[in-house]
Amino acid sequence: MDNSSEEANKPSNFYDPPSSPTQPLLSKPYPSPPFEDPHHNPVEPPSPDSDPTQFLQICYNHGPRPFKDWPFLFLFVLFSLSTIVFGIFSIAHENSNYSNLSSYSYDSSSSSCVDNSTSFHLVSDHGFVHPSFGSPGFGSKFSVYFLYVHGSSFWLAASSYFLRELIFALVITFLLSGPIVWGVLLLLKHYTKQIVYVSLPFFLLIPIGVNVYWFVACTVSSSCSEDFPLAYRILVLIFVFLVIGLVAWNIVLNWHRIELTTWIIRIASDALSRNLGLFGILPVLTISLLVYYVPIVIFLAFSRQNGKIVPREYSEEYHCVWEQDSWVPAYYALAIVTMLWSAAVTVEAKAYVITGTIAQWYFSKDDSRPRRRIRSSLRNAFGPSAGTVCFSGLLICVVRVVRGVVDSARQEDIPGFLNAILRCCVNTFLSAVDFLNKFTINFAAITGEPYCTSSRMTYELLKRNLLSAVFVEIISSRLVLGITLVVSAIYAVVVCAIVNAVTDLGVYSYYVAVSAWLLLLVILGFFVHVLDNVIDAIYVCYAIDRDRGDICKSEVHEIYVHLPISRSQRSSLVSQTPLSV
Repeated sequence: MDNSSEEANKPSNFYDPPSSPTQPLLSKPYPSPPFEDPHHNPVEPPSPDSDPTQFLQICYNHGPRPFKDWPFLFLFVLFSLSTIVFGIFSIAHENSNYSNLSSYSYDSSSSSCVDNSTSFHLVSDHGFVHPSFGSPGFGSKFSVYFLYVHGSSFWLAASSYFLRELIFALVITFLLSGPIVWGVLLLLKHYTKQIVYVSLPFFLLIPIGVNVYWFVACTVSSSCSEDFPLAYRILVLIFVFLVIGLVAWNIVLNWHRIELTTWIIRIASDALSRNLGLFGILPVLTISLLVYYVPIVIFLAFSRQNGKIVPREYSEEYHCVWEQDSWVPAYYALAIVTMLWSAAVTVEAKAYVITGTIAQWYFSKDDSRPRRRIRSSLRNAFGPSAGTVCFSGLLICVVRVVRGVVDSARQEDIPGFLNAILRCCVNTFLSAVDFLNKFTINFAAITGEPYCTSSRMTYELLKRNLLSAVFVEIISSRLVLGITLVVSAIYAVVVCAIVNAVTDLGVYSYYVAVSAWLLLLVILGFFVHVLDNVIDAIYVCYAIDRDRGDICKSEVHEIYVHLPISRSQRSSLVSQTPLSV
């Protein structure tokens, strides 16, 4: 233990010299002693073709990190600058006639489109055309205009009252979302098992209640009964109950995994509660992405106005249409690719920051808590590892786009044996990329290695420690997401009751409750996303810990050692664990 403690106090080195240069530390079944006797295990010299870093022990790299994958950072910056430069060009060269296209007509004498806006119209100050007082039908026109104006005023008054109540409810929900998230985190940290098993019945009771409620409400309402016949209502009711039955069957099939999932959620919640600064940094990254999107959207709007009005023949008649410049479609493609890539880079940057922060907490001893963990992770993410983050984001973006194209082709049901083989090959390739990319960004955040090296070393790390990326399918976000659905549904019911008690919105109170429910669900979904990344980060840290033969967090090892290796294997965690309460 003295040697392991001395190794842990060397934070500036990425690799520690292993006990054997050609043999992984834990190539035999876990657990094993961290050091072997060199007299009983003679070491053969490494072959000249072997990678010198293949079996080196891995640890968190606290020291200065060199820049990696910088060509992809350069490419991302080039895409962003090109989008901005051409966007400014589109604003400077816009054609003001785009908004007046309807006033142009074809002139046969000049064989071109001419502006007819110079014709005289009697228009009032408010933009309404005044009818002639002597024209027939003036009284009916005035009556219609009067009813339109006053009817619109009444509708605007009612809608303004609804909007005021809606905005007030959304603001209150946004302010309460922080304490709600904090409360959910504390409950998952201290009472995980109780919260999980109390929430499981609500996974079924809430949809059953909603299904019965809409059926009864539609049956009682005369208008709904006329628009929605009884036979169709019964079919929808049965269909929803079948879906609920599938959910119940899925819970029964995965019942043996709930115990293990509960403890892993508890560990992740404890780690997240010790790094609460992530809740302040990660929303800033999302807001920064939205701010980055604003000028690009404006550029896209102005790029449509780059062109000219030209005559086109349709059905032996000439019409004036807008013809965009030849470079506008290319700019649309460039801007859309830049936006998709930027979104993927933001997601990967979040995972990098979360992993770097959690890894520093994980590998620190109890008496030596590292300072400025989040600042260090941000500096690495947008500094030496910025190219790695951009590379990972590019791969994620390409995979998502290709998978979307494949799914669209599957929905169109294009016949042909060749198309089926092509879809199968593409899906296999995308699955392989997802497998290799799953923990790559987590490993890069810990070690500072480039993307390709991190991908290879992650695969080797999991392989030689009998671990697998299938862990993510077992420890998924569905359980936490279900808990957040229950919390948000209870909140929506409370909001609906309060709105009905203090206002007279009537049926519009349901719209207010649904809007508040959606807002809280989005915020809680962000919490689930962060917790998922924390679970992945702890899993990679556990694999590194296991590979080194060290135990930095004993409570993690007591639970993660029960993880199954394959999807079909059941976890070895019994109902009572060393951490049971």
